Amino acid sequence: MAAYVVFDVEIRNAERYQDFMRQVKPALEAAGARYLARGGAHKVYEGDWSPRRIVLLEFPSMRAWETFYNGPVYQGLKTIRDECSSARLVSVEGLDP
Repeated sequence: MAAYVVFDVEIRNAERYQDFMRQVKPALEAAGARYLARGGAHKVYEGDWSPRRIVLLEFPSMRAWETFYNGPVYQGLKTIRDECSSARLVSVEGLDP
């Protein structure tokens, strides 16, 4: 069953963030993930949430997501991400097909 990951990212250094993006894209593809949304226009309809940049990813499973997130490749890239941005992050397991 698929897993979905939502990032709400505030970028502090766009140039350095692009370094992160260039490296994370192939790592995501290798993990079987795909982007469903990446920084597009968004609108809040309820609540007091003020998202900055929304990124939505789909992984083949929660296990695939957690293996990717906790693995050495992403943890190494995360140091770059943390250097140039801050993020809120949540994952949710999808429904059975």
